[in-house]
Amino acid sequence: MIKKLSFIALTLLLTTSCVSKKVYTDLEDKYANLKKENRALADKNTNLSKSKTTLETDLTKLQKEYDETLAKRNQLQSDYDAAKSNLENLKASYDALEANSSAAITKNADQNRELLAKLEAKEQALAAEGNRLETLKRELEARSQRVAELESVISSKDAQMTKLKNALSKALTNFEGKGLTVEQRNGKVYVSMENKLLFESGSWAVGNKGKQAVKQLGEVLADNPEIAILIEGHTDNVPYNGNTQLSGNWDLSTKRATAIVTILRENGGIRPENLTAAGRGEYAPISTNDSAEGKAKNRRIEVILTPKLDEISKLLNEL
Repeated sequence: MIKKLSFIALTLLLTTSCVSKKVYTDLEDKYANLKKENRALADKNTNLSKSKTTLETDLTKLQKEYDETLAKRNQLQSDYDAAKSNLENLKASYDALEANSSAAITKNADQNRELLAKLEAKEQALAAEGNRLETLKRELEARSQRVAELESVISSKDAQMTKLKNALSKALTNFEGKGLTVEQRNGKVYVSMENKLLFESGSWAVGNKGKQAVKQLGEVLADNPEIAILIEGHTDNVPYNGNTQLSGNWDLSTKRATAIVTILRENGGIRPENLTAAGRGEYAPISTNDSAEGKAKNRRIEVILTPKLDEISKLLNEL
């Protein structure tokens, strides 16, 4: 889908003066669908985080139930030991009384039978609690293993993103401080490039210096085929009054994002299905638009790199 959109966008750039309204409307529809897919991915990531929290809560509850059952079993064991000791004392008393009193022997025998019945009941209850405890233990171990696997995968993903962030910082070191920043937060890596590095005012054609930065970015991304790549275009809040073929800032930000995708597509090591282009217009500023400096920061391209969550989803489905 991204490949098709890129081709359509390129065609639109080359034939701007003769594009029909229907073609333009089709492009807008395709962009809306891509935006929905992006939102669905964000919702899926949120649901996965919620599932992890729920799993940890269930594990804590299961651990508590296990501890309570263990305490109950220990109490039953104590009762059983006490009853057994009492039985042994009665047997000793029985032996002492056997030669002296048949009545005492009969009484002792009745007491012994009663005690034996109670002891048998305690043994049965203890065995039942033991079986229940063993079942809970196995369930707890299974859940703990799943949580450990999930934490291991998450830790591995974080380490992968840290490694990616370091590789990007190294590859783009000549551009950092010149309108380009590389950050890692919330499990993702963000590469932000101000428009002064990439575009002339009102244009979506990438300059030579910007192309160099994007190509160096692409070389690192080509070595990380399991990373989802979202390119977002952003503008300030000044209304766009340039090319009459564009409807405004939102359209401009989309074309700029698509221009970055086009350059990245030149690198054959980057999977087209990993690429998504989106325009945010002026609706996701990172600074105030009340100053020239703030507006310059808002005019940017953000490349958002996200680890694929298929493995985490599979683990959650197995729980």
